[in-house]
Amino acid sequence: MKLGKVEFCHLLQIIALFLCLSGMNQAEPSRSRSKPYFQSGRTRTKRSWVWNQFFVLEEYMGSDPLYVGKLHSDVDKGDGSIKYILSGEGASSIFIIDENTGDIHATKRLDREEQAYYTLRAQALDRLTNKPVEPESEFVIKIQDINDNEPKFLDGPYTAGVPEMSPVGTSVVQVTATDADDPTYGNSARVVYSILQGQPYFSVEPKTGIIKTALPNMDREAKDQYLLVIQAKDMVGQNGGLSGTTSVTVTLTDVNDNPPRFPRRSYQYNVPESLPVASVVARIKAADADVGPNAEMEYKIVDGDGLGVFKISVDKDTQEGIITIQKELDFEAKTSYTLRIEAANMHVDPRFLSLGPFSDMTTVKIIVEDVDEPPVFTSRLYSMVVSEAAKVGTIIGTVAAHDPDASNSPVRYSIDRNTDLERYFNIDANSGVITTAKSLDRETNAVHNITVLAMESQNPAQIGRGYVAITILDINDNAPEFAMEYETTVCENAQAGQIIQKISAIDKDDPPNGHQFYFSLTAEAANNHNFTLQDNKDNTATVLTRRNGFRRQEQSVFYLPIFIVDSGSPSLSSTNTLTIRVCDCDADGIAQTCNAEAYILPAGLSTGALIAILACVLTLLVLVLLIVTMRRRKKEPLIFDEERDIRENIVRYDDEGGGEEDTEAFDMAALRNLNIIRDTKTRRDVTPEIQFLSRPTFKSIPDNVIFREFIWERLKEADVDPCAPPYDSLQTYAFEGNGSVAESLSSLDSISSNSDQNYDYLSDWGPRFKRLADMYGSGPDCLYS
Repeated sequence: MKLGKVEFCHLLQIIALFLCLSGMNQAEPSRSRSKPYFQSGRTRTKRSWVWNQFFVLEEYMGSDPLYVGKLHSDVDKGDGSIKYILSGEGASSIFIIDENTGDIHATKRLDREEQAYYTLRAQALDRLTNKPVEPESEFVIKIQDINDNEPKFLDGPYTAGVPEMSPVGTSVVQVTATDADDPTYGNSARVVYSILQGQPYFSVEPKTGIIKTALPNMDREAKDQYLLVIQAKDMVGQNGGLSGTTSVTVTLTDVNDNPPRFPRRSYQYNVPESLPVASVVARIKAADADVGPNAEMEYKIVDGDGLGVFKISVDKDTQEGIITIQKELDFEAKTSYTLRIEAANMHVDPRFLSLGPFSDMTTVKIIVEDVDEPPVFTSRLYSMVVSEAAKVGTIIGTVAAHDPDASNSPVRYSIDRNTDLERYFNIDANSGVITTAKSLDRETNAVHNITVLAMESQNPAQIGRGYVAITILDINDNAPEFAMEYETTVCENAQAGQIIQKISAIDKDDPPNGHQFYFSLTAEAANNHNFTLQDNKDNTATVLTRRNGFRRQEQSVFYLPIFIVDSGSPSLSSTNTLTIRVCDCDADGIAQTCNAEAYILPAGLSTGALIAILACVLTLLVLVLLIVTMRRRKKEPLIFDEERDIRENIVRYDDEGGGEEDTEAFDMAALRNLNIIRDTKTRRDVTPEIQFLSRPTFKSIPDNVIFREFIWERLKEADVDPCAPPYDSLQTYAFEGNGSVAESLSSLDSISSNSDQNYDYLSDWGPRFKRLADMYGSGPDCLYS
């Protein structure tokens, strides 16, 4: 049986639909199952929904909506009674459904990389009742991937390092590209790597992206950096695949494959003989193409005649060898030195020992230049001694200096007077003999440190310095004396043989064997009956009483001369007087009072009485002072002395004056006429700080202005009046103005006035105002009642 074209097409559609439904039934076994229908006698299961597509391609660019699939219910008989609705992700916004046919279309371009699938729900409703005829069913629309994303290196560009001289195949770095396409569908996300730039030095593994070295013995000193371009292509590298690139900067790191080498086999340097110790003579450097720790070197002097004179060290920053002086140079002793210096790497790599020894040798010759040196003393410090009894001109010692140069110029000597300000010493300019120029005193200065200058005769600018310490030897030229000022007392009730004082002595001299003092009373005091002296043989002596009892009224003070002798040769002595006061003591022997004048007072007065008398006298003195002070305050004049501070004082006068007829105390015209012209006088004690404006012509103006003008006028006159009181004083003026619209304010007419003023408050002011209250009050108790 042959089929026509139409029948064949229908057959193909049926087969395709069957295959699609069967595939979906296997892939989605849990979805789109209908609820079982129960019929009488048997049960069967069938699909409630039929759709013919579950996948839709992404990135559809057509103008018409993309057909997704078709929904169909078994209840739908094709008469239009069934209505289909769609809900869920993208319903109405991305996916729409034809409510009559159940066809689903996508209205927007879909991107699997944004959302890979959409979950939707479909339902068939009765068009008339709008009630569901089937339960709601859920289904998924998956977006099929296309190769629309190229691989990307998210971590690029890359930087990496690899040691120089690395063998072939040494791993450098791994690069990774990612493809946003679906790795489970086709080859859209299967990436292979290739190198576009960087050959033949490096290679990359196609699948892993690991970059490796491709050439051996790459030398950093020749080229230390390489730029690689790596490509990642999807679709397994096939034509039509998308690709992305990244750059990889590979730096060759250094290894110690270069030994140090001196640029020259010998060096020569000239240095002056005056160069100080520790000064730098020269800097030499062995070249090393390596860097960092691989270029670190150490230098040492291995041979030569300058081993003890010079030393070499390394500058850690520049890797230079620094030659310095260890001992002073002397052209006259040696004119040149030769040194054999070795430079060697500190960190040697055993892999590269075959490249040669990692050290090098060079020769350094140092030429010592002659310079004009200052004279040199035979000793850096001269120690001399002289007795303090030496006479002026006594020779103390001799210093010697010579010119170390070959010319051996004569030397002249002098003393640096900054070290001998008092000019105690002189020196012979030619011989260097030091003599005394003044008398010396060991007790003033025991050691003199002076500086002697030696100058070349031919070149005075060349000056050498020598140091001399002159010690002054002591002689016994100071007599002993009391060690301190003693305040000795003896009680009136002292017993014979009682110790009242222990004394000691001092001597400014410094004998070699120490001091030894001898104490005794002078010949005049040896036979006194009051006190005696006992030498303790230990440089101290004890004063004792010789009799019982002392009376202040008889003698209050005793003077005891004591003779002290030292042990010098010749010995010196001195007489020191010990003052002894007689005191009244308590039971413990502690002195209470030592004044003899207390016995001059009458014997009948006790101590308490004396205190009472003194207190009365002091009280009387205080009262007299208070009375005098009060009188002086009352008589102080109005104008005070300029030296006294009288600011902010109020002067009060108790003078009532002679009434209205008394016009002698003040000028009545000045009070009644404020337009009076006064002669301006200058005040000499102060300078007014306020500048007053000229007063305007007086016219009929309000009373407050009149009073203000009056006060300002009087204030101005007081400021310029030399006889007026000073600032901060109170001045009172009586001024009523130039007339009043109220006419007279006299109280004599008040009784006949028709004023309605209420004066009842006068009754509350007390007895003093009772008469006025009776005269002006409006109460029943009037003046004439």
